[in-house]
Formats: sequence, structure tokens, C-alpha cells
Amino acid sequence: MKTRYLLAACSLLSITSAGLAEVPDDTSKFTSERVFDLEYADDPQISPDGKTIVYARKSMDKRSDRVLGDLWAITTQNGEHRPLVSGEGSSSSVRWSPDGDRLVYLTTTDGKPDLRVRYMDSGESFSLAQLGVNPSAPTWSPDGKSIAFSMFVPDKPATFAKPLKGPKDSEWAKPVRVFDDLVFRFDGAGYLPKGKNHVFILSAEGGTPRQVTKGKNGFSSPEWLGNGALLVTGNDVEDAYLDPIESEIYRVNLSDLSMTALTQRDGPDFGPKVSPKGLKIAYLGYDDKLKSYQHTELYVMGTDGTGSRNLTANFDRSIDSVHWRADGKALIAQAEVDGLLTLLSIDLSGNVKTLVRDVGGTAIGRPYASGSFSVAKKAGGSSPIIAYTKASTNRPAEVALSRGGKTGRVLTNLNDDALGHLKLAKVEEIITKSTHDGRDIQAWVALPPGFKADGSYPMILEIHGGPYAMYGPFFAAEIQRFAAEGYVTVYVNPRGSTGYGEAFAQLIDLDYPGKDHDDLMSVVDALVAKNYVSKDRLFITGGSGGGILTAWAVGKTNRFAAAASIKPVINWTTMALAADISRFVSRHWFRAQPWEQPEEYWRRSPLSIVNNAKTPTMLMVGEADWRTPAWEAEQFYTALKVQNVDTVLVKIPDAPHLIAGRPSNLIAKVDNIMGWFAKYDPAKADKMK
Repeated sequence: MKTRYLLAACSLLSITSAGLAEVPDDTSKFTSERVFDLEYADDPQISPDGKTIVYARKSMDKRSDRVLGDLWAITTQNGEHRPLVSGEGSSSSVRWSPDGDRLVYLTTTDGKPDLRVRYMDSGESFSLAQLGVNPSAPTWSPDGKSIAFSMFVPDKPATFAKPLKGPKDSEWAKPVRVFDDLVFRFDGAGYLPKGKNHVFILSAEGGTPRQVTKGKNGFSSPEWLGNGALLVTGNDVEDAYLDPIESEIYRVNLSDLSMTALTQRDGPDFGPKVSPKGLKIAYLGYDDKLKSYQHTELYVMGTDGTGSRNLTANFDRSIDSVHWRADGKALIAQAEVDGLLTLLSIDLSGNVKTLVRDVGGTAIGRPYASGSFSVAKKAGGSSPIIAYTKASTNRPAEVALSRGGKTGRVLTNLNDDALGHLKLAKVEEIITKSTHDGRDIQAWVALPPGFKADGSYPMILEIHGGPYAMYGPFFAAEIQRFAAEGYVTVYVNPRGSTGYGEAFAQLIDLDYPGKDHDDLMSVVDALVAKNYVSKDRLFITGGSGGGILTAWAVGKTNRFAAAASIKPVINWTTMALAADISRFVSRHWFRAQPWEQPEEYWRRSPLSIVNNAKTPTMLMVGEADWRTPAWEAEQFYTALKVQNVDTVLVKIPDAPHLIAGRPSNLIAKVDNIMGWFAKYDPAKADKMK
């Protein structure tokens, strides 16, 4: 799998990162180019009988500089591991047919989106239909005769004038573009074409897709309710765009395409899963209280929408995804719990039992809680057979198999060839009391190879984004790179982080960035007190929400030798009026428009305290970032420049908010941050001159 090559990888700055703490030689060091050696397992799907797992084996393609996926299969009894689909373009979203005799999956063929079916006995595959745009979420009907999926349907663009045509061979300017939607561009997609996603069905033997949802509002996430109806998710009301999180679950009868809403409350309802006998529907959602964050609860209702019950009302963690157990008497759910991504069994009385606590490993860059699982639909009964992505501190995700809720047996070994001979950072958990209110704050410290607690090491405080997200003890290339260059690297779950209960997450509601700074500085103080790091060699960085908190920190303290604020929000007014999630910002994070509460928007903007900043600060952002657009970083950069504070603006060409989505960009991001920090490391000042 590690046979894809890059012609060259280069850093954006020429600042050297030499002269840090003593580190191993390159033969045992996690160097930048080793990022391209990494692989990880994603989206493991176990067959209905529990005998085979098919998963996407992700690797870094050095020629295209992208993460690509091949499909591999594992026999659960003997661990036999072999490729199924490779070399045809990146493949994903594989799903088993009800009888386990076929697979449907998404890929590209000759550069075009392709929805394909593969027969397991012969290995033959064929394209279901010619599709002009990428489909998503393919799912089989119970009888295996049809496949439902969602796909973009274009509409006529807004126009007020018919453009003239220039003479032959003329070079006229491109025609004007007219936008009349609130969200007219989106991060990762750029400027959006006019239209919406709708749901289609298609014969499993191929043919012409039939569109089964219509209208000016979109629908997605199809789930079969028997062979004659679908459940879809959307918000079929006037001005739906004004309430961006609102959604309902609808039943679509395929005989006449009539649509009935099965949920009606104010709040999102989504992710329907039909029970094995087709008698109940499990789904996720919550009552919208206009908070910046609320837990997602697990509900069960009848197939007509009646009798809805909240199964997790007494479980103070948010549910990410669910699958029915094969006997239909319980559901297997994934949730963030105290820094760990956990699988739970939740029965129909709401009793919650922890199964496995080591899910994750699919966020390669930073140590986010990211992983997935599937459950055998016809085997296991009360002892579910579960395939999941297994996390660890020193490896990306592997495929693991759990039977009856027992700790998973690891079935793959994707990275020993790349990482087994390297000296990686040791990751240590710490719990610190916040100086603000004495709350426990969980963090992890990555210690460089050969570390000794002698108080000499430089430290990087790396802050997660979201801000409603969670770090954990997961492998992360960025953290390992920092540690390989001699940095003690600490990453923290301050207040507002998920996984610690709804009250902890809501501590930053209407007060962000608020007291997170105190939580973070408490962790820094603890590392200095433990003699892990030098108080004169402290550095700070973070992306998105972490970029906000980094910019906030340089306005609050001068203790850091240098800072790197990555893709931050600097001015909440511009964020609320120009970002792709502008409506969510004003409706849920402020609950007022900027002209209604200008003082509140200003109070919470890092720009309001930039006059205090003295710390040399790098700003970095993707040029195609529409989540925290480039003008956010530019405002802070300019503000520092006019105050004669050392600063530099780094832009990543063509990169969206996920700057590190391409391997070379991940390398450039980390190397530039370390280069900036090395320039201002007081222990190396003489060598840097």
C-alpha cells in the first residue's frame, strides 16, 4: 500500500527548526516525510453473518498528494486479509446487501463518480448508473432488489439579464454570477451551484435512478422502512434556511411518493434506524433550546411516528451514532465519554452498559475523537458482533472485532512497517484543577523520546477546535512531529469540550472565549511545576477554535515566547455575517445579530484585546477556507503589524478549513509552526542569528 510517491514536498518558510532539544537521528525519528508512510482503517462494515469485515484502507498517495482508500476484506475467524477493490480511484461508503452476497460502494471511474455493485462469489463488479455528480449514503432495500442514495439536483440559477455573446474568438469577461441564497458558498465546496440534495432509488441490477423526493428544500440520509417506503431527513418548511439545525424525519411511500413527517418538534431529528423486524425506529435528536451546544439523545418510536421515548434522558453524554443489535432488544451506540470514544449497549428501557472504550484513530493530523463501527445484522443476538476502528496512542486506526461487548481483537497491522522501528512520543495523561473554579481539566502530554524531567524542554500547548469537540489518547501525526523535534507537547480538553457532560460543555455558552484561558494556563503551570518544561520556552498554537484561544491568549498574557494562531475567528461580527455557518453563529452562539448586540460581539472577539499583544504571532489560514475565512486571520495580522509586533501571515493555496486534508499541507503546517517557534526560542537565540 505504501507505493504511492510524491515528486517533492516543500515548506512554506525557510526558517530552520534546528537546535531544539536533542532528538534521535533520522533513522528512528518521525520525520516529516514519514507522514506519507501512514495508513489507517476507516468505516469497517461487518457482514450480516459476522464472518467478514470490509473496510476502507486509507493511505497517502504521494503522486496526487491526497488520502485515497482501497477496499480490503478480513475473515473474522482466521484473520485472512486481502484486497477487494484497488487501483480504480478512491473507494468508500461500502455497504453489505441484506444476504451478504453483494457490496455496494462509491468510487471514481475515469475521473467520474461511480456507484458500483460487487458480487462476493465471483468478484465481478458493475456500474449501477451513469451519474453526473457524486452520490452519497447508498443503502440496500430489505429484499436486496433496490438501492437508495442521495444526490445533488441542480436548479435554474438566479438571473436578471440575458448576457450578450461576444464575437467569435473574442475574450469577453465571464458572465456575472447572481446569488439569492443565504448560504451561497460552503467550506470545502466553494461557491455553490443552485440546487439541493434529493433522494433517489435504483434497481440493484442497474438502470435509471428514480428521484423520490422533490421541492426547494433538500432531503438526504435514506433508510428503508420495508421494501415500499423510505425514511429521509430534511426540513420541508418555508424559509428553512433561517433555522440551520432544524430537521425532521419523513416517511416517503414509493407507490405514490407521498410524504409524511414522523417527527414535528422544534429541534433536529435525524439518523433513523429501523429495527430488525421493522416494528420500531430509533433516531437521534434533541429539543432546540437555542444553546450553542446540546447533547444529542437517542429515541425510539413506532413506524407511524407515535410513542416516541427518550432512551438516554438519564445518560449525560451525547450519542454520535447507533445500530440495532441483531435481536432488536438493544442498540449499540457510540459516544464520547471522559476523553475516550466508547461503544455502549442501550436497551429499550434506557439501561446503558459500556462495551469497549478504545474506538478512534481516524483523525490523522490532530488527536480528535474520530472513529466508527458496525454491527452484524443477523448474528450475535444478545452478544453483538461488532467491527470498529481501534485507537491507540502510537498507531492510527486498526480494525478490531468485539464479540459480546468484550475488548476488541485487533485484526490488522497497517503501520508496524512504517512506525515499528521509530522512537515515538510517550503519551501521559494528567488531570489539573482549573485556577478559575477548581474543576478537573483533563489533558495529555506527549513526551519526546529520551525525555527527562529536568526543566529544560520547550513546550507546545496545542488547543483543539470546535470548540465543541474532544481530544483524547489517540495517535496524531502533528503531535508526534512536535515531539520528534524535542517539544513536550500538551493537548487539553478545557471547559466547552464534549465528553464530560452537557453542563461542562455549556460553560462556554454565551461566554466564548471565556474561562478556557484559565483552564489552559492551569495545565501549563502544572507542567512547569512538574519540571517537565522550561518556563522561558513556552509556545502556543491551535486551529479553528484553538486558533481563537491562541489569539485570545496573546492578548491576555506575555508568557509565551511565540504563538501560531491557525484559521482563527478574530472578529465575531464578520464571522456572523460572512462565514458559511453565519446563521448558526448569530442564532445559537450569540442569539442576537451584530447590530443588536455590538458590544457583546466585540467583547468576545480577540481583536478587542489585540492592543495588549506583545507575543510574536504567526497567522495561518487556507485560501479556500469559508468556515473561518482568510480575512479573519488578516485582521489580526494587520492589527499586530501596525503595533510593531512581530508577525507573519501564512496562506495555504487552495486549502479549505481542513488545512491538513492533503498530506503535504499537513507537513507544511507543522514545519512552519516549528520554524516560527525555533526563531523565538530563547534557549537557541544565539544559534538562530
